[in-house]
Amino acid sequence: MAMVDSSDVASDAAHLPVTYADVAAAAARLQGVAHRTPVLTSSTVDDRTQNQVFFKCENFQRAGAFKFRGAYNALAQLSPEQRQGGVLTYSSGNHAQAIALAGKLLGIATTIIMPKDAPTVKQAATRGYGAEVVLYDRAEIARESLARELAAERGATIIPPFDHPHVVAGQGTAAKELIEEVGPFDLLLVCCGGGGLLSGCAIAAKTLSPNCRVIGVEPAAGDDVTRSFYTKTIQTVHNPNTIADGARTPCPGKVTFPLILHYVSDMLTVTDTELLRAMFLLWERLKIVVEPTGALATAALLEGYMQVTQARIGVIISGGNVDLTQLQLFEQFAQLANS
Repeated sequence: MAMVDSSDVASDAAHLPVTYADVAAAAARLQGVAHRTPVLTSSTVDDRTQNQVFFKCENFQRAGAFKFRGAYNALAQLSPEQRQGGVLTYSSGNHAQAIALAGKLLGIATTIIMPKDAPTVKQAATRGYGAEVVLYDRAEIARESLARELAAERGATIIPPFDHPHVVAGQGTAAKELIEEVGPFDLLLVCCGGGGLLSGCAIAAKTLSPNCRVIGVEPAAGDDVTRSFYTKTIQTVHNPNTIADGARTPCPGKVTFPLILHYVSDMLTVTDTELLRAMFLLWERLKIVVEPTGALATAALLEGYMQVTQARIGVIISGGNVDLTQLQLFEQFAQLANS
């Protein structure tokens, strides 16, 4: 895919819904609550790409993904009245677990709307944190509509998976930590579903490492943010068929999209086959468990889409909640990918 630079977007960020000050405030709230996740390197990856690569491993975050950062930051800012009414959200898994855990820590009741085909491990973990899980058929029901109905009935506050300023600010703390620990980058690669992680990390990266180019990576079947980025108008995709279940969002949001246009340099897509190759390399070489969505940014790096050498590159690994019952399927895909 050809590279497109969005540097023509107006430089004034005052009108945007999230600022670096919001990210810094989120980092203070998360201090001592969220894990400061490790940064790993691999000589194999460095040799293969001819770059110096640093992996920010959010698969080691509480609840197994970066989502805890945004969820806790959002719930921690609710008013006493909102806490009393409880919180409701919709998620295929990682945001569900994050909201459930944050609610447990803060004493806030949580209700999670999840698709029936969400990975079993994610459903079980969400219930394990004490949340009520409401299952729905994604082919028949729009989760946003169901969420509004339930929230109105219960007087609950909706905290969406990505399109919320406090969620975006919390996610940005991942890049903040990474750059503070290892220094500035030439490139930062970030997994992208609805753009919460991407927009938050881009804010932090462009503030702390101004010359860094931030690139978002989506699954090819769910390329709504990529198409939106190129056309500068919100594009949608309905229930994309991809193993990256955390990136099946229909479109970027009203909060995340302007942030992406302002801060992100480029968007790329990778196929499921490329994604599986990356996931298996991370398992085999870095010895870490990474879910398919979590390997999106790594896949773009390993497939050589950036065509750079001798660069300092940061890669956000977004999560590690793998449904182990699907390992046989992954192995079959990997055999096809390597044949």
